[in-house]
Amino acid sequence: MVPVTCFAGKRVAVFGLGKSGLSAIDALVAGGACVVAWDDNEASRDALGGRLVEVADLREVDFCALDALVLAPGVPLTHPEPHWTVLKARESDLEIIGDTELFVRELAARDTGAKLVAITGTNGKSTTTALIGHVLTSAGREVQIGGNIGTAILSLEPPRDDLVYVVEFSSFQIDLTPGLKPDVAILLNITPDHLDRHGDLEHYAAVKARIFALQGTGDTAIIALDDDVCRTISSTLPPSVDGVSISSESTVLDGFYAAGGQLYRARGGDGSLYADLREIVSLRGDHNGQNAAAAAGAAEALGLERDAITQGFATFPGLSHRMEQVGELDGVLFINDSKATNADAAARALSSFENIYWLAGGLAKSGGIQNLNEFFPKIRRAYLIGDAAEPFAAFMQGAVDCKIVGTVERAVSVAAADAVADGHRPAVVLFSPACASFDQFRNFELRGDAFRNAVHALPGVQKSKGN
Repeated sequence: MVPVTCFAGKRVAVFGLGKSGLSAIDALVAGGACVVAWDDNEASRDALGGRLVEVADLREVDFCALDALVLAPGVPLTHPEPHWTVLKARESDLEIIGDTELFVRELAARDTGAKLVAITGTNGKSTTTALIGHVLTSAGREVQIGGNIGTAILSLEPPRDDLVYVVEFSSFQIDLTPGLKPDVAILLNITPDHLDRHGDLEHYAAVKARIFALQGTGDTAIIALDDDVCRTISSTLPPSVDGVSISSESTVLDGFYAAGGQLYRARGGDGSLYADLREIVSLRGDHNGQNAAAAAGAAEALGLERDAITQGFATFPGLSHRMEQVGELDGVLFINDSKATNADAAARALSSFENIYWLAGGLAKSGGIQNLNEFFPKIRRAYLIGDAAEPFAAFMQGAVDCKIVGTVERAVSVAAADAVADGHRPAVVLFSPACASFDQFRNFELRGDAFRNAVHALPGVQKSKGN
């Protein structure tokens, strides 16, 4: 845990008692703050257990007597409308921050020399975060990995000179972290997502771009040039930072780019082979070329040599629920990509395979699967689940043979039988839903677990290593 000593003796309200809220409370109390905690959900309040905090409905608390409001990232700050705690805080001119801001302030206050690598983007940020952490760890560096990837940031070890924090930041977290100043900042891509929380793409992009806003001399800004929004942001980077361009679609002047499953290092426009990714199962696909480019840039910025970086790539196990190979049956691969909660994420998986038996559906996001048409010729059959099943089937009518199967378990059974019987090889049963999970599951992890369990229950299936 990182005790937040910079709020010692101050009175802080914490709203939202999920993982990040509880860790913020523990860190504030350990650092000497007086905490007032609340969540509108009674079960969440029960999770406080015996913590030494004041439990009070913040509607009845005088915000003028507080020093800060720590808000959970899931609580609306601006759209579709500000949460009532936000409105009350603004009326009282009370600072609104997140657990991530508590962390960066404590990091700055202690000034131990610990480094912060911050990663954001619409897609790929979890894989990139895990990959950077793995590369650094395999090279012998002391690393803590957290943030949006799973471990609450204040639950990490306290800062010290030899430590590198590798932290995934969502747009919601950046919005609540005005003091964010990473030693290495990475922006992978920006496509429409979470617009219900940001209003429009312009605001969403502006929030993401803040990852670079406070960087200066000695800091490194790594940005992908594969979409128009990121290219525009690249042109506005602070001139004092060390800018590193990355791409999985074209060459770059200075930085890293991927092509044909290989990673290249460019200096002054001349590119040389840096790493061969083609035999690394966990890094298959063009999108993982971009992730590898970002990881190489970050690792170099932190002083690693090429050999150490490429050795780290070769042993990267990948992430659960993200292009995770969970089994094989008669030459048919089963890939768990449950983390693909929007069409752009699913596109990355669809682009990586041929002869696809596609499991998709759930709670559709804005735009549905309208940008996936180019991949339809690769899909042998689609197996549709959840709320989106009928509209997805209607959209693909005449282009893709579709079956509405209702559940993940039924989809696995039917798709496996079809894939084995059809005889196309190589073939893959790909669970890349292009939807949120909330119609049938509490989160994408539980949805991915259901897929994995259903695959492992198939007679004769060979479980993949680690599954």
